[in-house]
Amino acid sequence: MNAILGEKLSIISDRPQTTRNKILGVKNVEGGQLIFLDTPGIHKGKYLMDRLMVKEALSSIEGTDLILAVVDAARPFTEEDEMVLESVKEARPPAFLIINKVDLIKKDLLLPQIARYSSSYNFREIVPLSAATGEGTEELIRMIKNALPEGPMYFPEDTLTDKPMRFVAAEIIREKAINLTREEIPYSIAVMVEEFKEKENLVSITATIYVERDSQKGIIIGKGGNMLKRIGTEARKEIEGVLGCKVYLELWVKVRKEWRKDPSFLKELGIE
Repeated sequence: MNAILGEKLSIISDRPQTTRNKILGVKNVEGGQLIFLDTPGIHKGKYLMDRLMVKEALSSIEGTDLILAVVDAARPFTEEDEMVLESVKEARPPAFLIINKVDLIKKDLLLPQIARYSSSYNFREIVPLSAATGEGTEELIRMIKNALPEGPMYFPEDTLTDKPMRFVAAEIIREKAINLTREEIPYSIAVMVEEFKEKENLVSITATIYVERDSQKGIIIGKGGNMLKRIGTEARKEIEGVLGCKVYLELWVKVRKEWRKDPSFLKELGIE
């Protein structure tokens, strides 16, 4: 979705299940407007959070006109890919298959992948592309325009998303924490913005990074607070780029044991 919109809206990580909330993105094109819903990935998980994420992804299909089922060209067919196919088969809207990351594989390996998916479901279109390089994205936009029914403009032309800046800031902080720490950390991290105050030419943000264990808190803070400082510096710079003004960012780290099983905390995070 970032590649299509030309703006970074969904956070990026090489870890699966980075997206936890449904994120709406608006793309204005000649003669119309395309509205995208980037959802959590379809996967099996042992926590309440995982089940709620998958439920949100599947419920997002209702009311849509087209499904874009995205798979990874650079990895073998998995059980989760099978889950995606089953979800598409059960859905009402037509579906495109998007084979992403084609820049990472040899072209002769692409045809067997296309054949594998084609034999499982009659996709309206199969589109190989690379979100990283932009290869194939313009062709995908053209295909989407041709496949969608006509309808009204739902958002003003200057709208990018319906998410508030508090949410965007929290996601940027979470991305930096994920990408700067070790493998064990990403799924145990949650970020909540406690204060978001706008003043003239300055936005003041206070946010808390939640983890599940004391050892994880130590990793996030780092020796002498160095890791937390790096997370804050990188997040602040990106938030300033989004807001177009100076940002004062204050970060705290707290342990909240088994928060991924806590329905009330998940609701505060917008996962319900």
